[in-house]
Amino acid sequence: MTLKNLDKKFLINSFIVLSIFLIDRFSKIYVIYLDKKFLGSEIFSSKFLNISLIWNEGIAFGFFSFNNQNIYNFLTLLILIIISVILFMIIRSKSYERYALLMILGGALGNVFDRIIYRGVPDFIDFHVGNFHWFIFNVSDIFITLGVLLMIFFEIIVKPKISQ
Repeated sequence: MTLKNLDKKFLINSFIVLSIFLIDRFSKIYVIYLDKKFLGSEIFSSKFLNISLIWNEGIAFGFFSFNNQNIYNFLTLLILIIISVILFMIIRSKSYERYALLMILGGALGNVFDRIIYRGVPDFIDFHVGNFHWFIFNVSDIFITLGVLLMIFFEIIVKPKISQ
């Protein structure tokens, strides 16, 4: 592998991660702005979708939300370790799985940035059917979920076909 190819791959990977991070940042900044402008009321409401800001101090979908500062710091450190592992996996990846990992990395960086800067992650997308509400999430969560689903797809469907 030449240095020229490594630079091209690095630039493409960086562009993907940075794009996801920026889309997430702009969406969160805009929703925080609207929340302040409308004094915390629902920003948007429809039959199946509400946009309303909540601050998630836990991890995925609000799980492990604690008031204890030490536990919060431990969870943040754990997330940073997982991000390091994902970076290592991206570097070692030579297949399409890299793009799924890049989506997960971009989303994870968006959420860990908020954990460090705001001490919580702004979640605002609330899908619901009647009184049943799914977990409230944000754009980073969308990319993390899509990346995980792609990884599952590659493991279950693509890899078995390649090995046949």
